[in-house]
Amino acid sequence: MPIINLPLERADDAVALWQDSGLTRPWNDAWADLMRALTGTSSTVLAAVDGDVLTGTAMVGHDGHRGWVYYLAVRADRRCTGLGRELMRASELWLIQRDVPKVNLMVRTTKRGCRGLLQVPWL
Repeated sequence: MPIINLPLERADDAVALWQDSGLTRPWNDAWADLMRALTGTSSTVLAAVDGDVLTGTAMVGHDGHRGWVYYLAVRADRRCTGLGRELMRASELWLIQRDVPKVNLMVRTTKRGCRGLLQVPWL
């Protein structure tokens, strides 16, 4: 499945996916985060789209030296298919293309389902 820059007309779908995935918080405006990433010069939101269905996202950006990945989300019915790894790899490639040497992935401690994706024992 191709991974592309999120089209602006899919923004509502992305925020809904983040809400369904438990990534949003009441004190943080996910819509504002998304718009900042899409309109910034050093960030974007990557999207996996299957037909008309947004199946996954990853917000990626950098400060010139260190990259960050946020809102890595996969629809519940597409989890455990490797799509999360594909989105992470696409994020890494996006950063490599911009000569960013480091990357950090932000993961909430409550997201235990990420353990298989990351293979990190402390999650």
